[in-house]
Amino acid sequence: MNSMQPKTWSMAGGIQLAANKQQSLQGPIRTALLPPQLIVPVTQPDYSQPQLCVQVGERVQKGQPLVCVLSAQGLAAHAPAAGIVTAITTHAVPTASGLPELCVVIDTDAADTSWHKLPPLDYMQSDIDTVIQRVAESGISGLGGAGFPAHQKLRSSLGKVDTLILNAAECEPYLTADEALLRERAMDVLDGCLILLRITGASRCLIGIEDNKPQALAALRSHAGDPRLHIRVIPAKYPSGADRLLIHALTGTAIPASTLPIDCGVLCHNVGTVFAIARAVLHGEPLLSRITTITGAAVQQPANYEALIGTPIRELLLQSAVDTTRLSQLVCGGPMMGTALANADLPVTRTANCIIAATEPELPLPQPAQACIRCGFCAEVCPVQLLPQQLYWFARNREHARALAHNLADCIECGACAHVCPSHIPLVQYYRATKAEIAEANDKQQRAHHWKLRFDAHQQRKAVEKVAEEQRRAERAVLASQKQQSGTAATLSARDAVAAALARVQAKKAAGDKLASGSVASSNVADDNKDSRS
Repeated sequence: MNSMQPKTWSMAGGIQLAANKQQSLQGPIRTALLPPQLIVPVTQPDYSQPQLCVQVGERVQKGQPLVCVLSAQGLAAHAPAAGIVTAITTHAVPTASGLPELCVVIDTDAADTSWHKLPPLDYMQSDIDTVIQRVAESGISGLGGAGFPAHQKLRSSLGKVDTLILNAAECEPYLTADEALLRERAMDVLDGCLILLRITGASRCLIGIEDNKPQALAALRSHAGDPRLHIRVIPAKYPSGADRLLIHALTGTAIPASTLPIDCGVLCHNVGTVFAIARAVLHGEPLLSRITTITGAAVQQPANYEALIGTPIRELLLQSAVDTTRLSQLVCGGPMMGTALANADLPVTRTANCIIAATEPELPLPQPAQACIRCGFCAEVCPVQLLPQQLYWFARNREHARALAHNLADCIECGACAHVCPSHIPLVQYYRATKAEIAEANDKQQRAHHWKLRFDAHQQRKAVEKVAEEQRRAERAVLASQKQQSGTAATLSARDAVAAALARVQAKKAAGDKLASGSVASSNVADDNKDSRS
């Protein structure tokens, strides 16, 4: 490890929030109890129809594939525990859209401990494609929130990346899943970093961690022996853990919204994702579980759980001794960027890093929005130095072009502006809705352009076919004329032959008549001579 603390760059704006992290860090990571039923989402990242490897009524082993991945964009899914597939149906999941997704429902069998593992892989001796394929077969996606397939991200980075960044900031309040993982399993996380260095060919790995995580920082320092691993401590400030902000804080490189970090030579991964990659490559374990923080004032035993994917959130709340009489709302994720849940029957997904069971005083319901007083607080805390007030007016009036001209696309939707707004204006919701409207308009424009190209191509094909048909018609006319002329000539030849035959017959007949006439005349002369001699 590089012992010197190199330069870091400060973040513009941002806010200091009450951490509320110690509640769930009082003990070690707990293993969640096996639920009687698992609801495993199998929807693909591109929302294509997944090709399932199982059917209703089939018994599955732990780790057995549920989805056969055929495309480069596909994401594998596995049975988190042994049991029987009882349904393949749509089910609500904790996402911002609230739309149901295709899920495989498994009634678990606690007595069946059979495993469906892959053999360990020597990533130093294996070729890079083999290692990436292992990541793909293991169904690993980003566990920090975006959920992008890890293997696709790795393939797109080949030959482009010089710097690997491990995002260990975990800046949002209440979230402690990554910190707990680093405290107890830092060695596995760093092994995952070395695997990614081997895959990408990057020369260094920068580990960004906030200064309010001393135990996790100590665990990293005690295991980071490779000289390519550099630990960099940044001030605890929200939202320093956003990928683009963390990249700027560690490297000084500002990455605009129109550019991917990979295009700037940087690849960023979350702690949980890197840990899952290490388990898949070194131990042959597919992604079956994740660390999820269960916290909030309505639970009496907040903790971090290693929960199987598909575990109903209600099961984790019961294990944390939830007090339903005090429960006001459930939030998946943090209080700033999380998603409010309609009920607790939704399953734990790959991106469900935290469940907050909040009371009313803890997370009060939003107050009615008042008129903007132009205080400017929103601009002061914006971490990407936008003008939230202007964007609000453009969004409210649906002036999309002006909103884009004021860099709406750069907004990371952290919610800092809405948090400090004294008028309680839901600024992020306005920005998010405007982005959706712009995306929909662009999609319509692209589809219209696509159909116009298809229409033009159709018209061109029709014109070509018309010319070709006219040519074929002209050729048929020429052939018909030639055939007619040939037929006429043949008819004339036949008539001439018949006429000649008739002429020959008539000539022959005339010759016969003449001969017969001569014979009769000779006979008469002979008779006359005979009579005269008598």
